[in-house]
Amino acid sequence: MSPDEIRSMSQEERLRLLQDLMAELAKLRAQAAIGTLDKPHKIRITKKNIAKILTILREEELGISRRGGAKGEEKKG
Repeated sequence: MSPDEIRSMSQEERLRLLQDLMAELAKLRAQAAIGTLDKPHKIRITKKNIAKILTILREEELGISRRGGAKGEEKKG
């Protein structure tokens, strides 16, 4: 999931997606603990998606705009 896809969602959609991903992560961790996890890389992907959502939520809370631009650059405005 790309950051632009997340930014295009509404606040409620992001929070709902965040809850879904956290539940999925808990399920994946439980499967890993009992040894039935087929695709271990899904844990890492899920954690990264959670981090992306939390980062975008925090950016909006602080009023930081990161739409477009080169990596590491902030748009003024």
